[in-house]
Amino acid sequence: MTTFSLLVTAWAWEPSVWIGGLVLLLAYAGALHFQLNSAAWWFIAGVGLMVWALIGPLDVLGDGYLFSAHMLQHLVLILAVAPCLLLGLPQASRQALMRWSWTRRIEQMLGRPLLAWSLHTGTVWLWHLPVLYEAALRHEAIHIVQHLTFLITAVIFWWPLFAPNGPLRRSSLLALLYLFGSALASSVLGIILTFATVNLYPTYLYPRDPLHILPLLRVRWGLSSALDQQMGGLFMWVVGGLVYLLAMMGALARWYSGPADTTSARPTNRINREGVSDAA
Repeated sequence: MTTFSLLVTAWAWEPSVWIGGLVLLLAYAGALHFQLNSAAWWFIAGVGLMVWALIGPLDVLGDGYLFSAHMLQHLVLILAVAPCLLLGLPQASRQALMRWSWTRRIEQMLGRPLLAWSLHTGTVWLWHLPVLYEAALRHEAIHIVQHLTFLITAVIFWWPLFAPNGPLRRSSLLALLYLFGSALASSVLGIILTFATVNLYPTYLYPRDPLHILPLLRVRWGLSSALDQQMGGLFMWVVGGLVYLLAMMGALARWYSGPADTTSARPTNRINREGVSDAA
């Protein structure tokens, strides 16, 4: 098998993923009364990335062949799909959702930066425990729950940064600390995975090969089990860290482009035209 044939044939046509993506698009179109706007393309891109990540070659390779492919799949869901969905969420829909008291209570609770950060970071770390990670690889139902929790907690994580009146929109310094904490947590987990023993996840140490693509991965691509695990850790460490760094730069740009606080720049003892101090 060649790399091209792998990319063409290694697709998992999961009906649940297609149905989920279609439901999201129909619900979104209904919220917009079937009229596309500029923000809608973000939402469509998010759904498209989600479907591709969950049925494309990343999913096939990550399910039993390559730990690095599985890590890339998770990063796409967390760092690309979730922000795109939020960027495409119409303002009118947000306002409509907030009309109900129970949705406001949920938003107020989950929109707290410390809770959102802890929930998402804890979920990512928890699922990388070998016993849970291996269970997700061996049982499809657990695997679906894993991906759902990654995506849902990622949306919760990014919400305080994208919400119009969220605390991280009002305070760029708090947003920087929030993102730095996530970058640090991602880097630490990536470092652990990079330098852990090779048998951390046995499925990837001795992969089954129903698609007969293992010679391509091991010989032509040169991906041994050790190198594969190291690459997966580096993806979490470096790629994840770079995305958070870009988000931090965006927060800094918003900080510097915001309106200046002119009150603090005013002198406290200004001399008027007559030479008399205002403080007197």
